[in-house]
Amino acid sequence: MERIAIVGLGLIGGSLGLDLSRYGHPVVGIARRAKTAEQALTMGAVTAAGTDLALVAEADVVFICTPIDAVAATAKAIAPHLSPEAVITDVASVKGDIVPAMEALWPNFVGGHPMAGKAEAGLAVAEAGLFAGRPYVLTPTEATNPAALERVRAIAASLQANLCQCHPDQHDRAVAWISHLPVMVSSSLILACQGEADPAILALAQTLASSGFQDTSRVGGGVPELGMLMARHNRVALLESLTQYQQQLEQIKILITAEDWDALHNALTQAQTTRPAYIKPA
Repeated sequence: MERIAIVGLGLIGGSLGLDLSRYGHPVVGIARRAKTAEQALTMGAVTAAGTDLALVAEADVVFICTPIDAVAATAKAIAPHLSPEAVITDVASVKGDIVPAMEALWPNFVGGHPMAGKAEAGLAVAEAGLFAGRPYVLTPTEATNPAALERVRAIAASLQANLCQCHPDQHDRAVAWISHLPVMVSSSLILACQGEADPAILALAQTLASSGFQDTSRVGGGVPELGMLMARHNRVALLESLTQYQQQLEQIKILITAEDWDALHNALTQAQTTRPAYIKPA
């Protein structure tokens, strides 16, 4: 069994700990607050916990589960405590900025992104089995140590996740479309609705909102800090996807303005027939 350290005990770090502890790995958790470390111990997410980064010293594999903008700084802080053979991996949703910085800091680094989450954040909503059946992306480069990659791959496979491997830049372009753009679109939908000038109509719309609105607004109602970090660290790819989305919306607007119902029907039919390629069976 690998000795695991998890730095950052939020939703993802806590969920990793619940699974890896259950599978028999010794798991030490490091949190910013002692209360969080105690909570992780109580719920069985870790076998040892604290706030001292030196607790990573005995780890074979370290998962950095901090916010995106703290990953490199965390790696730099824990590096003096690690053995040279230790592997560091992360769970950040953007890889293009992080991977080069991390490879410069630690030779045995493997970029990772388990694509599972909830609208809520924090250890309290951590869940065993969160990653089962969900994509887990690994983003090795020419500099990646093959042995380190295989160790992280084996752990991800044990979570029953669907493994995927690609270059960091490919990852960022793909997630801009299917993860980061939807957050911005969903948030814009909510804000556009709030622009209704008649309070009575707005109240009625809120009363009538059902599954369609709930589905399309879900990710826009998530944790604002996560959306901001997505945009900040994947700015170029997100702007490209936003531009193309705006163009598509404008085309729909043109068809409706022109009352070109046949063309609109064709566009909606194309969307209907294309959607299954993005949706995996439950």
